[in-house]
Order: sequence, then structure tokens, then C-alpha cells
Amino acid sequence: MIRYTTFALAIALTIASLLLLLVSPWFWIAVVIFGFFTLVGIRDVTQKRHAILRNYPILGNLRWILEYIRPEIRQYLMESDRDKEPFSRDDRSIVYQRSKGAEDKRPFGTKMDVYEAGYSWMTHSVLARHDLPWDCRVKIGNAACKQPYDASIFNISAMSFGALSGNAILALNKGAKMGGFAHDTGEGGISRYHREGGGDLIYEIGSGYYGCRNEDGTFSAEKFAEQAQNPQVKMIEVKLSQGAKPGHGGMLPASKISPEIAEARGIPMDKDCVSPATHSKFETPLEFVAFLQELRELSGGKPVGFKLCVGHRREFMCMVKAMLETGIVPDFIVVDGKEGGTGAAPLEFANHIGMPLVEGLTFVVNTLVGAGLRDQIRIGAAGKLVTAYDIAKAYALGADWVNSARGFMFSIGCVQAQACHTNHCPVGITTQDKLRQRALDVESKSKRVANFHRNTLKAVAEMIGAAGLGGPDELQPKHLMIRQKNGQTISGARIYLKMKPGALIDDEVEIFSESYRVPWNNARTDSFRPFEGMESLEFN
Repeated sequence: MIRYTTFALAIALTIASLLLLLVSPWFWIAVVIFGFFTLVGIRDVTQKRHAILRNYPILGNLRWILEYIRPEIRQYLMESDRDKEPFSRDDRSIVYQRSKGAEDKRPFGTKMDVYEAGYSWMTHSVLARHDLPWDCRVKIGNAACKQPYDASIFNISAMSFGALSGNAILALNKGAKMGGFAHDTGEGGISRYHREGGGDLIYEIGSGYYGCRNEDGTFSAEKFAEQAQNPQVKMIEVKLSQGAKPGHGGMLPASKISPEIAEARGIPMDKDCVSPATHSKFETPLEFVAFLQELRELSGGKPVGFKLCVGHRREFMCMVKAMLETGIVPDFIVVDGKEGGTGAAPLEFANHIGMPLVEGLTFVVNTLVGAGLRDQIRIGAAGKLVTAYDIAKAYALGADWVNSARGFMFSIGCVQAQACHTNHCPVGITTQDKLRQRALDVESKSKRVANFHRNTLKAVAEMIGAAGLGGPDELQPKHLMIRQKNGQTISGARIYLKMKPGALIDDEVEIFSESYRVPWNNARTDSFRPFEGMESLEFN
């Protein structure tokens, strides 16, 4: 309540000044001053445009005042990520402008140093096209899938109810409903806010099996079937690991578990909610693919896949070999880059565990191509993907669609206060405090979610058209150029080398790198561990 202290003080001083008029008419000056601040506070707590002002009446206005004092302060505020960024040219500003339907064009050139190492760009064509449909979609579901899903190429990435507030979940899901795209539930289960929004859901199953668990935390087939067969659920995603903290579980203290969270997750309120680092349902690659088949059958034949941040490359190859051995092939795989993650995570895990998206995506694509499975499996990409260029680059590297978490969080007003784990989110997104949640107006923010999705895909279509291509599936690494440390530029085709079809399963087909052959030969289907005596191989 301390955030309302300034507002309360203004009201108190206004009343006191009115009473003191009985002593001296000069107190009209105080009445005017304090009355003005009181009116500002009333306006702030009743307006629905800016979440910060609803939570910090009067005081929140200081941010915009400081923006215009001098350029250095304004630039600091822009880089700190604020809800109103009229002069910022970074990715957050792009999201805000597109979600609000504002003009996203700016004069005076690029925001980046185009001569710095690592800078990349798309090549364009003199035969540019401007007739491409911007509402691009992709069919997910192979021959074993009875209910394939026609998905947007841009969807909301996994963020759980509990990590996000009910209002945030509802705004995201209603926006997904408006825009005709999917909303990944995250591992926290399907809440009443997901159901109320009515948008398409990707039901994520994590190691805690929330929403489909027995009392001892093991997987419940009956509860899963009840959840998965709901028509609102379009796909099933098993989370093996996430970019924010791969190989690490999580814990929600009992003090933070509300009745709504307990209902969604199927957990008691009087115990800490612990997410194990690994799944209890399977221990070997063969058991894993059998679990995927079980989920497919229990869901009524909906698309089933899994999400991972690539770790030991051999372990992913173990899964692929299990697919070949059993004939059980998932409908999709989502590759999560270590640079992703909108929730709180241990700093060392966030910085130094897991494979970045570019390397993870190219590895997964090449492995599936080399195993002869690429045409049966759709690939999603996630990990700090926000802009149209991010989507285009992911497509060039082999993705079939893209998921974004932070982009859609920005669209509902996230200011990156980095207070997600404190329950004190200033804009009501990552808090279970009902009063703080009030700052997030569901109706206006859901429209911004839909706007951001629509305008971003429109920008994707414009970029693809500028390259003279007919659709995102035509993008290739050769359409990217990357500046090297020595100042030279090189085609993406020379950096992101492509595996020849069947190269891993046919010794007669040339393979471009032993870094694939060695872990492939060391992969097994009966265990995720390497063969005895082969632990010290250079390529893992």
C-alpha cells in the first residue's frame, strides 16, 4: 500500500487546506496545488491505459517528466524499458508501437552499428513482392495424428499461471482468441483464466505433471485425458527443459500458492510445490517415445511433441534413434534457446547452461534431416524472439514456426522491472497480489496482444516479399549475411551448413562434420548414457 501514500497525502493535504481557509484566504494557493495533485491521482487510478499509473498514482508521472529533462536521462529510461518509449528504437519499442497500432517507422537510419562483429541482415531482391498474405499458417501433425492443427507461425510461448497473474493470462489468451493464434500454457496447468479466454491452447506437461498428477506427483493418465480432450487444447507439449534454467527444477513456496493456483496445478496449498529437474514417467529414450505415444492416444490423436533446450547432443540423438527403432515419431519439436526465459532463474544457469537458439536449432534440424525424419516433424523455435527479423531468421535456419514470451509480455505492458519473483510487479503481470493485478486492464491489453501479433506478421510478410520470396518456407541460410570479427561478411550458407538427407543412417552419404557422426555413433536407445568406455569422446 505504500505506493498509494503520495495519493493519500495529496488528498489529506487538500482537505486540510480547505479547512485552513477558515483561518486565512491565502490557503487557496495550497488548495489549488494539492487539489491539482489529487485530481491527477484520481485520473491515474481510474484510467486503463498505463498500468504503472494505476499502481503508482501521481508518483508514476515522474517517469515521463524525467524523460524530457535531458537526453541522457531520457536514454537511460529508454534502455531500462518503460511503458512509453516515444524515441526508443530497440525491440521493446517495436512491440509497444505495434501493439498500440502506432507508427513504427523512424527517420535517420538504423539503431545499430552495421560494422560491428556479429551484425546480420537479410538480402533483398530487385524483384521484390508485395502480394504476400501476412496471416501465415503451418499444419502441425504427421500421418499418426488424427487431429492436426493449423497453427499461426507466431504464437505465445510457455508462461505458467502462478508465474503470471490471472489478469495477464486472461489478456494473453483473449488476445490469442482475437488473433487466431495459440497460447502455450506453460507447465503450471490450465487455469480458469485460460478457459475463460477461449483461445487455442498448447498444453505443456512438465516434470511436475501439473493438472494431470496423482497425489504423489506421478503422472495420471485419467486426469491428463480429461484435460487434453477439451476442444480448446490443440496440441500437447512435453517440456524436457527450458532455456531459462535447463536441467533445473523449480519451487513455489506454500505461502504463494493461492486457491486458484492449487486448482490449476492439482496441488495442496499447505506444501511447497516442487518441480523436479527430471521426469518420473520415463528414464530411457525408448520409454520417452512410448510416453509420447501414450499422450497421443489419451488426447484423442492430437499433435504431440516436446520442448527442449539442447544439452548433451548425444541425448537428443538417443531420442531420434528411438523414433527410428519404434516408428513412434512426434508431430513437433520446440527448440528453446538458452537466451530465452522470462521468469526468474539462477544466474549461472541463465548465463552458462544450455545451448543458444541458433546452434540448437541448426543442430536439431540437421540431425532430423540426417536421420530421414525432418519431413515428419515440425520444428518450433523459442528464445528471445520478438521482431519480424527474429522470425525470418529462425525460418532461414529451419524453423516452421516461432514462439515468443517476452514479446507478448511487452505487449501487455511489461517494463522489465525484474521483480517477477518478488510478487511486487509494478504493472500487475507477474504477481498474485489482487490489488497490483488490478493495474492490468484485460480488455485493452488483449487488443494489444492481437495487434502485436497481426502487425508483426504483416512485417514478416513485407520482409519476405522484399527478398523476392513467396513465403517463409522459402527462406534459407543463404538469405542471411553475417559480419565476422575480421570485418569481412559471409553468407549464412557457409556458416550454417546443411546436412544431406539420410547422412546419419547411411554411411555412403557424405557428412560435413565428425561433430555429428561421433555422438550419433555413441547414442543408444536403451539409455541416455553413453556406451561404456566412450564417455571421454571429444564430441558429446
